Amino acid sequence: MRRRKEKTPKVHENFKFSIKKHKGLYLMLILPILWYLIFCYVPMFGIVIGFQDYHPGDPYFYGANWVGFKHLQVFVQSPYFFRLVRNTFVLAFWGIVVGFPAPIILALMLNEVRMERFKKTVQTITYLPHFISVIIICGLIIDFASTDGAINGIRALFGANPINFLNETKYYRFIYVLSDIWAGIGWGSIIYLSALTAVSPALYEAAELDGASRLQRIWHIALPTIRPTITIMFILAMGGIMSGNLDKTMNLARPITYEVSDNIVYYVYRKGIEESQFSFSTAVGLFSSVINFIFLVGSNFISRRLSEGENSLF
Repeated sequence: MRRRKEKTPKVHENFKFSIKKHKGLYLMLILPILWYLIFCYVPMFGIVIGFQDYHPGDPYFYGANWVGFKHLQVFVQSPYFFRLVRNTFVLAFWGIVVGFPAPIILALMLNEVRMERFKKTVQTITYLPHFISVIIICGLIIDFASTDGAINGIRALFGANPINFLNETKYYRFIYVLSDIWAGIGWGSIIYLSALTAVSPALYEAAELDGASRLQRIWHIALPTIRPTITIMFILAMGGIMSGNLDKTMNLARPITYEVSDNIVYYVYRKGIEESQFSFSTAVGLFSSVINFIFLVGSNFISRRLSEGENSLF
């Protein structure tokens, strides 16, 4: 007798069953989906004005003159092009090289702490800056770094002359990157601490019985466990390499330090909001988004190849 072929449930049938079973969860998804559609995807149609000579009141697609890549050519030929791209890349580079490993190191250190009270205290202290407004953080930085601020007060005890650090090009990048680490190290460590909870305590105990040191346990047990998480976070970080912190740049940058502080996101703000060059600023913003996309896809491709398809975003 022939064996009857069992029918596998179709995809849409499984989806219908899932909706019936988890109605509440799907209802909760409606608002986030609407938010993304209204504020993230619908505005993407505005990209078209980057290829037009658009003025407020002109309808999209047919009401404005099409100029192609004119605005992009003007930006590339601008005397500020190299400075903007260089500063954006340099700040992002130091943010990744110095800032990206910081929450990983903090998470590994906290994972080794056995005193729960001390561990929770450190976590609370490092988490707090994340909940402080960027404007307040910039205000604190300005107060501390001013000529009569706390830093110069300490320097005065050793007979040093006061310096306005934010007016000095050689200090700006250090202040920018260090303040980013201070504000985000605690919050960024949460995801790695969550990943470390998947490690069985029996593995640590077995390694300790075999004579493994604490550093060896971290290197051979903890790090391999969070490697997929590190990879995903790194790919996402590479996808935002051309996206600077507009709020921080607006508050900390000075015309005297534009040589090292001016970046693309602040340039787009000045051209689009302050000077009302909507088409030009849209073209420049699209340029930075394309670069971000290239870095995202490229880093994901390299990660997939190196890990043989195990660690990648898509």
